[in-house]
Amino acid sequence: MRVALGFLSGLVFGLGLIISGMSDPAKVLNFLDLAGTWDPSLAFVMGGATVTAFIGYRLVWRQKAPVLDTTFDVPTSTLIDRPLILGAALFGTGWGIGGFCPGPAWTALPLLAPGTLVFVPAMLGGLWCGARAKSLNIFSTKGATQ
Repeated sequence: MRVALGFLSGLVFGLGLIISGMSDPAKVLNFLDLAGTWDPSLAFVMGGATVTAFIGYRLVWRQKAPVLDTTFDVPTSTLIDRPLILGAALFGTGWGIGGFCPGPAWTALPLLAPGTLVFVPAMLGGLWCGARAKSLNIFSTKGATQ
């Protein structure tokens, strides 16, 4: 049941990305191009997602436990540390260069566009490198602030 609901959630998310046009990297890049062909549509998609998440969290937190688990799995750390800053910078850089974040990249993959065919393997390589660096404890959290 859990796998089926996960698949259904991913399918709805992917369809939403396709319908909103967010699987087109030109839309994202035009949103980031404030001095050129600025396209505000991504702001509306983000606004809709923010409202939906806000309402969803308010409803979910009223429950004693998630539907398919015994407890909520909520991060407890509030540290702003080097790995968080580096990860955010890498994510933002990749998003700005490629016009994709992971969800839209996967939805655009079946289109076999050259940019997608470069971005997805690079993203997977970056995920692997990040996991490897974390397992080798390359990132230090010394000097973190709360």
